[in-house]
Amino acid sequence: MTEATPLGPASVHSGPAGHTDRHSDDELVEQVRERYASAARAVAEGAGSQASCCGGEGGCGDGFGVVVYQPGEMADLPEVARLASLGCGNPVAVADLHPGETVLDLGSGAGLDLVLSARRVGASGKVYGLDMTDEMLALARRTMAEAGVGNAELLRGRIEAIPLPAESVDVVISNCVVNLSVDKPAVAAEVFRVLRPGGRIGISDVVAEDRLGPAERAQRGDHVGCIAGALSLSEYHRLLSRAGFEEVEISFTHEVADGLHGAIVRAMRPATC
Repeated sequence: MTEATPLGPASVHSGPAGHTDRHSDDELVEQVRERYASAARAVAEGAGSQASCCGGEGGCGDGFGVVVYQPGEMADLPEVARLASLGCGNPVAVADLHPGETVLDLGSGAGLDLVLSARRVGASGKVYGLDMTDEMLALARRTMAEAGVGNAELLRGRIEAIPLPAESVDVVISNCVVNLSVDKPAVAAEVFRVLRPGGRIGISDVVAEDRLGPAERAQRGDHVGCIAGALSLSEYHRLLSRAGFEEVEISFTHEVADGLHGAIVRAMRPATC
């Protein structure tokens, strides 16, 4: 496992002030947990409308939620999954999933990408959904039941400590979640660990232009709202390369705030290490 090392101008523990204080990190984790728990409760109680990762204070407008999916993909999905969608892209399409593959969805939320993935990998495949928020896991169980998905399993935990064995999945996807982590090198190392040799990632995330430093990112939105915690293009590339990934590709898809973009992130674990 690759040792976590600083990435450059912006700390990977990139809260509003680019801090590395553990107490503050713990507070940020709880703020993120409560933000997503609140969104889940609103949907479960019938009070929620379509949410977004950057909704509320520190919001960043359009380009989040189900608007980034093709209409046909949403047609027969449970309403709860659509209403609670908090992503910034379509990682299922990015990952190019195939029947029989084993997939891990980091921060699986209410289960939208989990269901789409389960349908693509088919009965011979398997999808794990990992989330740290009990309320989102409850929504995901409801989504799975309503969608009739039987080849998926939910896991409770943090993306910095994935509760799966080494070399156990073919593909890791994630949708606007890595930017929320307070320890991104740990996330990259864990993803590398659980991927089989030759495995790949297909991630949708918020990524900053290199011209924006941590303070400028914080001015555009808070950590809980997906903005202040976003890495720059160069920082993201270094994060994955230092973890051992190859063929790293990061492409902007749409602007979500000045200098910040929804992005597609692809990379592979080498077939031989």
